[in-house]
Amino acid sequence: MMAMRSRFAPDRGLTGRMLLTMFLLGLLYVGFIAALIVLLRSVVLIVLVVAALLVAQFWFSDRIAMYAMHGRIVSPEEEPELHGVIDRLCAAADMPKPQVAVSNMDLPNAFATGRNANHAVVCVTRGLQRRLDTEEMEGVLAHELSHVAHRDVAVITIASFLGVIAGLMVRFAFYSQLFGGRGRRDQNTAVLFAMVMGISAAVYAISFLLIRALSRYRELAADRAAATLTAKPSALASALTKVSGEMARIPTEDLRTAQAFNAFFFTPALSAGTTLSNLLSTHPSLEKRLAALAEISERLGKGV
Repeated sequence: MMAMRSRFAPDRGLTGRMLLTMFLLGLLYVGFIAALIVLLRSVVLIVLVVAALLVAQFWFSDRIAMYAMHGRIVSPEEEPELHGVIDRLCAAADMPKPQVAVSNMDLPNAFATGRNANHAVVCVTRGLQRRLDTEEMEGVLAHELSHVAHRDVAVITIASFLGVIAGLMVRFAFYSQLFGGRGRRDQNTAVLFAMVMGISAAVYAISFLLIRALSRYRELAADRAAATLTAKPSALASALTKVSGEMARIPTEDLRTAQAFNAFFFTPALSAGTTLSNLLSTHPSLEKRLAALAEISERLGKGV
């Protein structure tokens, strides 16, 4: 969970939150599976299936994300400017250069994915390239590279997938009782099903809130790291403002298609509007991110 060695400033707050989130989720799911083993005799099968899916998603997370976002790896000859910015940032951060990819989507965004620094990909969309200048793009890419350096991409991938387990368990319980044959008419079936549903719903709700809290903090941590590395918090703030404003011009259907990857994006495809939405959002509000960057700018101006 510790950040890889680089010049990105270590973020003990982020590291501590990642460790705590994974610890709590681990306890939560150990208890969840133990309860289901007591309630459902054949739960071992679904546990094995889910474990296999988790390993597959973790191992191939970069390929899955690239396929879903229509991204492709590009060479320095194809995208010299983009590679040039990443080369400079990686040299400044003293970190391995990830693979560089471009998505043809007009949605202005960027994301980093991959299970570790040696299998990382940083992808930007054509929409982002068209809308940002070089300094703004540098801020966004520094933000994404900090996710790689802090290894929070892998943590959020695992944590997000664990939340799917509860939903799969509910479906398994439902169909096993619906088509189970023996005991299907037993009066205890309804009670058993209600117990499984209740436990699964509670586990999903708790894991959802834990993951969202970690996701919001990691975005603030990436903003801080990027602003410190580039010493240009105003450029990152400009990119945030510009991209958030442009989201309003993107067709809603395209935004909803990309919403599944909100946790990995530089900015969310659909922004939160209410207090409850902010609580459930994968990202802090734009106002909070801009305020944090303004503090960094003031601190850098004072030479602190």
